[in-house]
Amino acid sequence: MSDIICVTARKLCGGDFLEQLSKIAEAAPKYIILREKDLDGPDYRALAEKAMEICQGSTTRLILHYYWGTAIELGSDSVHLPLHILRELTAEDKSRFSLVGASCHSVEDAREAEKLGANYITAGHIFATDCKKGLPPRGLDFLREVCKSVDIPVYAIGGISPENFPQVTEAGASGACVMSGFMKCAEPKDLLNQFIRK
Repeated sequence: MSDIICVTARKLCGGDFLEQLSKIAEAAPKYIILREKDLDGPDYRALAEKAMEICQGSTTRLILHYYWGTAIELGSDSVHLPLHILRELTAEDKSRFSLVGASCHSVEDAREAEKLGANYITAGHIFATDCKKGLPPRGLDFLREVCKSVDIPVYAIGGISPENFPQVTEAGASGACVMSGFMKCAEPKDLLNQFIRK
């Protein structure tokens, strides 16, 4: 099982997004987080239904993002949430999921997410990335501190490439999230293999 998570951003995808998603699912990253932040509830739900259908026949676990109520309605047991949404969930809500992830941007965030029941966190952004243009990266020291502060898996996000991936794991991360690499590459399997070989 790979330690790379694909985070989607369909606007970065040059061709047909669902076709690309299908190729990514076939490549078998650890998870796919369907992150499409610009979509409202109904549009996200429609896309999530198609994405679930695509991932159903693969070994890759699809994680829905933000709309946890939609995840429950669609029978998904995996959700990734911003910390402010995770804070709102009751124990009963959380019990509907076997996998809960949270996005964290500080050591305090990471500790809080763990206390709130997150099974894993994403921490970033670690390196400079076009997705966060103009915002200075938090860097490897930040990642190191986050990894030391919690007992759950930490996945680095932001500017991660096969070249800098070894630095991320050396800092204590369980793996990394990749967005534009997966959205833009013609062969997701080849990209994943580059990470695995590192």
